[in-house]
Amino acid sequence: MKRTIIIDALQRTDYGEKICIKGWVRSRRGNKNVSFIALNDGSTIKNIQIVVDLQKFSEDQLKPITTGSCICCEGTLVESMGKGQTSEIQAESLEVYGTADPDQYPLQKKGLSMEYLRTIAHLRPRTNTFGAVFRIRHNMAMAIHTYFHEHGYFYFHTPLITASDCEGAGQMFQVTTKNLYNLKKDEDGKIDYSDDFFGKQASLTVSGQLEGELGAMALGRIYTFGPTFRAENSNTPRHLAEFWMIEPEVAFMDKEELMDLEEDFIKFCVRWALDHCMDDLEFLNQFVDKGLIDRLKGVVNTAFVRLPYTEGIHILQEAIKNGKKFEFPCEWGDDLSSEHERYLVEEYFKKPVIMTDYPREIKAFYMKINDDRKTVQGTDVLFPQIGEIIGGSVREESYDKLMNEINLRQIPMKDMWWYLDTRRFGSAPHAGFGLGFERLMLFVTGMQNIRDVIPFPRTPKTAEF
Repeated sequence: MKRTIIIDALQRTDYGEKICIKGWVRSRRGNKNVSFIALNDGSTIKNIQIVVDLQKFSEDQLKPITTGSCICCEGTLVESMGKGQTSEIQAESLEVYGTADPDQYPLQKKGLSMEYLRTIAHLRPRTNTFGAVFRIRHNMAMAIHTYFHEHGYFYFHTPLITASDCEGAGQMFQVTTKNLYNLKKDEDGKIDYSDDFFGKQASLTVSGQLEGELGAMALGRIYTFGPTFRAENSNTPRHLAEFWMIEPEVAFMDKEELMDLEEDFIKFCVRWALDHCMDDLEFLNQFVDKGLIDRLKGVVNTAFVRLPYTEGIHILQEAIKNGKKFEFPCEWGDDLSSEHERYLVEEYFKKPVIMTDYPREIKAFYMKINDDRKTVQGTDVLFPQIGEIIGGSVREESYDKLMNEINLRQIPMKDMWWYLDTRRFGSAPHAGFGLGFERLMLFVTGMQNIRDVIPFPRTPKTAEF
């Protein structure tokens, strides 16, 4: 008999029909006459109930069916008398595919901590919470591709292995085929890469932006969506060493249009979650973050504030004068911390904020400098609970201005001739942004730690699974 996935079985009303379902046992309970098995196959947060008449099955048949075991059930679809479900199955045959020893299976107990579940990340997708998170993660990926496809963008694949450092941060994972136990060095004591695979030092990418700009200069509007890597030794709830980035780059776009894109895109993604993931969101709203759904609806229905950095600093300094305590200083020229961003979003405006026109010194070399020569056309989107969720800017299209900034900052550009060529041959105004996919996931799911919105987190001293 052909298998029916549980999300479809729960919606069927053709009672009396034979049905076959397969999945993992969430629980088994009962009395001396009947046993109830809650089965889940990952297609939905909801379990389907299998009713087992103990007159038809022996104890030996039922004994291996414990929490975590995998079974196939064939039976009759019937209307459920229980609360919260319309359909259930009267079992006629049960087959055990895989057992789970109750003394060893680690997901027996309820109320396991997030910290503990990270140590068994290979099993945690079977829990209700992580099943919900990872189904939403899929839907957010679909929303991203759908939005850009419908708006005429081209999905542009940028390299994961690169010889350039987009941010100039230097915190990159090296990629090499060299024998690390016998490194060949030159007469100055520096590592000789001539015998390496690429013949030069190479690293995992920290961003696809620079190559994305090349695509935009030919295709008009592109987006990247893929993994990026940063070797920051940050043990915080907001940092991963491997994470996914969404980075659109658009030719002929100015700052106002960029802010329009940022706001429209992120509202589309949140609306997609509300339209396609409500069962999972309701579960997370009940058990993880009781304000989640209201907060998501609030973002969709609210116009974002557009706030120049200088005005934001003034608001924060006024708050300090009125007794507000911040851990970090807040002077013009400082890079705002998460507490400053969240104060503006959650307490002062009570809505998302797009902060613009940051001091030149604290932003990347490629951002377009304003006429005041002190600020750049950066556009960062600040969200409740998260702080910065999008970092964007108009890019500097002038070769001379870009080279001046590179020289002032002493950025090594020997491997960046290809990037500078975009400013030498048919340069065009353009803009773009970067959105950390896991930051979006934190907001949409209400989870508190970024390690809990990616299946297998990579953090300092952690590379299991």
